[in-house]
Amino acid sequence: MSKRFSWPVRIYYEDTDTGGVVYYANYLKFFERARTEWLRSFGLNQDKLAQEAGLIFVVRRASLSFVRPARLDDLLEITVEPLKLARVYVDLTQEARRGALVLARAEIRVACLNLRDFKPVAIPQSVRDKL
Repeated sequence: MSKRFSWPVRIYYEDTDTGGVVYYANYLKFFERARTEWLRSFGLNQDKLAQEAGLIFVVRRASLSFVRPARLDDLLEITVEPLKLARVYVDLTQEARRGALVLARAEIRVACLNLRDFKPVAIPQSVRDKL
């Protein structure tokens, strides 16, 4: 599988809860954005795949662990590392890091679906070749 992809994110006031730390659900947003940028780094555009090929990628499973808090103004690195490319899904590990410290970690399974009926479909070879 390909190497680890990294995408930066700055923590803004809107990302934090009343305790001044990143609200836990926002990590899912950060991970989603990083996966989108990861695909773009291969020249893959999700909107184009949906319109032209009738394919979408959806999160099938997500397991998150929160290790340390991120706070206002922190600059984080959100990583995407593919673990397994199967016929209809890809398993990924994602992390939110501040420097060398891992703040949150996720195991994500993203499945390829037919946009018409939302049934699983094989990831096209042209996409597999890029991943």
